[in-house]
Amino acid sequence: MNQFEIRELRKIDFRNAVVLDGFPSVGLVSSIVSNYLVTLLRLEYVGFIDSPNFPAVTVIRDAIPMAPARLYARGDAQPNDTQLAIFTSEFQPHTDINKALGEKIIQWAIENRCKLIVSVGGLVIEREVDEENEAAAEASEVVVYGIASTPRARKYLEAADVEPFMEGVITGTSGILLREGKKRGFDVIVLLTEARQNIADAKASVLLMAAIDQMVLKMNLELGPLIKEAEALEGQLKILKKDADLKAKSQQPQNGQPEGYT
Repeated sequence: MNQFEIRELRKIDFRNAVVLDGFPSVGLVSSIVSNYLVTLLRLEYVGFIDSPNFPAVTVIRDAIPMAPARLYARGDAQPNDTQLAIFTSEFQPHTDINKALGEKIIQWAIENRCKLIVSVGGLVIEREVDEENEAAAEASEVVVYGIASTPRARKYLEAADVEPFMEGVITGTSGILLREGKKRGFDVIVLLTEARQNIADAKASVLLMAAIDQMVLKMNLELGPLIKEAEALEGQLKILKKDADLKAKSQQPQNGQPEGYT
């Protein structure tokens, strides 16, 4: 955990906050969800994660320089509002640092007396692909799966339209957060959607947002308009991610081993 430092640019009361892990795993669903919620709820850039393992790049948003791994929150939250703490990045953490990063996030959540961590990501399902199966996949419904670290956290899943994730492997920061939540008795929920090339990340991302809304936000989001806006955001993030990946790749040591991100 000493590899990472969470620096707050503004002091925020995170007691009983819901923490969203928006670090990318499979596809762009994590980035779309976290970035869209930042825009929708007008969250403020209140901190960042600093680490020598992160690529030496600066993200520019609205002419403001920002760190590659950022923390957003409601700066004007009222006592009855659900405070959100969203960690997001366009960079996918390398497997070598996922454990330390996940442990740092959950330790920060515990120290700040947050009540719940929600992590979202893509789920790879191996299938034989042919033209008939591909056409069927295009027409199929995207399913949201969920799993909780504690019986208390499982009650949140009961309030959302998600299928229980019964068996499989969860990788990345999502897997670490879930495991640490189970070990420490802290409430962690992981929401996953199937990630395939023939299913738009935007549609899957909107369904993840709907599940989060049902569980904690209670804003009764309308999915139709959200899909169109998420598709536009998806296009922007694809360009940014491609540029970021090229820069991160150029910073790899000459032996070809990545310093922190791929």
